[in-house]
Amino acid sequence: MNKKISNKMIPILSLVILSCFSGCEKGDSGEEDGTVTDIDGNVYKTVTIGTQVWMKENLKTTKYNDGSLIPLVTDNSEWIKLYLETDEDGFCWYDNDRSTYGDTYGAFYNWYAVEPDHICPAGWHLPSYDEWSTLIDFLGGSDEAGGEMKETGTTYWMTPNTGATNKSGFTALPAGGRPHVYGSFDPLGIEAAWWSKPKPGRTDPESLGISFNNIVVSRGTTFSTYGHSVRCIQD
Repeated sequence: MNKKISNKMIPILSLVILSCFSGCEKGDSGEEDGTVTDIDGNVYKTVTIGTQVWMKENLKTTKYNDGSLIPLVTDNSEWIKLYLETDEDGFCWYDNDRSTYGDTYGAFYNWYAVEPDHICPAGWHLPSYDEWSTLIDFLGGSDEAGGEMKETGTTYWMTPNTGATNKSGFTALPAGGRPHVYGSFDPLGIEAAWWSKPKPGRTDPESLGISFNNIVVSRGTTFSTYGHSVRCIQD
């Protein structure tokens, strides 16, 4: 049997090799890894983006990872009171309707619930300012990373969902949030926003957000009593 490779096969082998290199390089970004389970038994898909491993979904635990309950705050006036009087931890579901929105969008937590950093499953944590920066830089910088983070289409995002590709696999959904002043909920479809640990050298809580009508990732300080989503990152 002739074991020599014919000239006709060389182009085919070249295509296979090129395909392998392309796939291997992209394998370190947007590659779904597996799952992680929180203390409530909720199972989350995970994704590798660059050198980091992120949850692909927003957190929806009702307990800290030590088993203690996070206070559920449904009434608008009670949510406002967290801002005006008590500075206590709290969480809620969009429109106070877990069965309709919880599995899709996760829960909203105020800063007092996330700042102690025992809200994520064991082996995971609230992302630092620098960890968010690493993600954003890997995806092209704050002026364009939002497009690679957003879920595509308009099933969840409001039209036009500008520039959404979700190439990273982050799968951001526009859950909105719960303001501290009125206690009512932001409209769905417009923005995704998550808590971040403060910038090094600062103490004010920070958040970052992505909008339906651009691909920019916006960042800045925010009120401790605002209700934001949480994405956990692996230790």
